[in-house]
Amino acid sequence: MLRVAVVGSGPSGCYTAQSLVQLDPTARVDVLDRLPCPYGLVRYGVAPDHEKIKSLQNNLRTVLEHERVRFLGGVRVGAGGVPAARLLGLYHAVVYCVGAATDRHLGVPGEDLPGSWSATEFVSWYSAHPDAVDDGFVRGARSAVVIGVGNVAVDVARMLARGAAELSPTDMPQAALSALAASQVAEVHMVGRRGPSQARFTTKELRELGGLPDVEVTVDPEELALDPAYLDPSGLPAPQRRNVEVLRSWATAPRRSAARRIRLRFFLRPVELLAEAGRVGAVRFERTVPDGLGGVAGTGRYEDIPAELVLRSVGYRGVPLEGLPFDPATATVPHLAGRVLREGAVAPGEYVAGWIKRGPTGVIGTNRPCAKETATSLTEDAGMLVRKQLPGDPLAVLRAEGVRPVEWAGWCAIERAEAALGASLGRGVVKLPDWESLMSAAHGGD
Repeated sequence: MLRVAVVGSGPSGCYTAQSLVQLDPTARVDVLDRLPCPYGLVRYGVAPDHEKIKSLQNNLRTVLEHERVRFLGGVRVGAGGVPAARLLGLYHAVVYCVGAATDRHLGVPGEDLPGSWSATEFVSWYSAHPDAVDDGFVRGARSAVVIGVGNVAVDVARMLARGAAELSPTDMPQAALSALAASQVAEVHMVGRRGPSQARFTTKELRELGGLPDVEVTVDPEELALDPAYLDPSGLPAPQRRNVEVLRSWATAPRRSAARRIRLRFFLRPVELLAEAGRVGAVRFERTVPDGLGGVAGTGRYEDIPAELVLRSVGYRGVPLEGLPFDPATATVPHLAGRVLREGAVAPGEYVAGWIKRGPTGVIGTNRPCAKETATSLTEDAGMLVRKQLPGDPLAVLRAEGVRPVEWAGWCAIERAEAALGASLGRGVVKLPDWESLMSAAHGGD
């Protein structure tokens, strides 16, 4: 019997578990997560109004309900929890699927002013991540700047522009819903340092902005025209060409009256966040132009955009996990087809999959082939791995050492509590927003 621990219950962790039980009929997999809830960014990163993407939880649920898979939530691995070396002593192999847990920084003055946040912090708040804090993101703000032109930037811009009636049917926590319903943000500027043909958002996400009730989307045709590929998009790949077509339709549309406005800006590079009364009051941008090499060059011309709220959405970054090697240049764990490398040599029994393996790239489905590659490597090594004697059932050992995991029954109890909370508020399912309520519900279901 091959016993494997998968650390992380997001898509990469679940797909790794799925591949392992498919490839090896003897494999038994424990999926560990620091949080008491499974599904990773599908639960805590997908916007609450994206029901179709959130429904992927049903597919991941099937994996975690497999007879040879166990979910063990509320188990921290590394600093302050179960050491990596100890975990490896309880299993034949450990696969780390811990994602990219932090954000890239702009590296400009004023980035840490009050009112300046990473987009991830904002997403965690409206997604009810138990580590999130409600520091009044939108309180007192009338103008917001979102730095970045990827799908996360589109998500947060859309959340800022949506009305309470559209957000109430979602599973957004009540406090976030109330705050966004009371928001006075009337203008949202989404700003990219490069041109429209190089934006990272998908056309489907982009088009959603144009369908928001009582919201006008504007694009400056002069900024678009700085991009040679915008003027002649015939050579662009189909996804970028469709983006350009959507932007062109907005640039030529007549202005209309609306309660809120989303302004898409291009060829502006943030150089400083400006303070006003002790918090952010504006963002200074330098106008850029294409450099002919796929990048941009500064022009020495600047523009200040007023904003009481700044959300930085310039990408995720992996963080070191205590006990594992880490390459700071790529913010990933060095590996060979998923096998962890220590000083260039394969580390027996240690593997990686997902963003900590390849970096924060791709969509949810990209994790499938990535996980399968790692699972294939592991099962190829299984003959060697199972020679190691284990001390017994890892769950029993963890319990004996004082670890109290949230098992599948506990997660189901959380789901019931969230359904009950939503019913009491006259809404659908509403997420529990903090550690205390989650753990109380989970252990009440044991």
